[in-house]
Amino acid sequence: MPLTRDKIVGHDLERLAFRFSMLNDGGDVVQCQISDAAMDELAGMQGTESSARQAQFLSLRETIERIASDLYDEAPRVRGHVVRIFTRHLGG
Repeated sequence: MPLTRDKIVGHDLERLAFRFSMLNDGGDVVQCQISDAAMDELAGMQGTESSARQAQFLSLRETIERIASDLYDEAPRVRGHVVRIFTRHLGG
């Protein structure tokens, strides 16, 4: 069941990840995040500044949200589960 777009939370400097949320088919919020390394790999670059992460996310948003939705479909249905995207999920 595909997730649908919700909100941008922002860059988490402590976790080195960009956080966002999506909605499942029941309208529940699903917290998601993509590691800085995975986002850089998708963009074909390295070492993006924290201040540029939101623009990078927006440019890759459709791809990132598709990956998050696919990972959600593979995960057990546990309330509060956070979908985390790492480089290993990029299939490259």
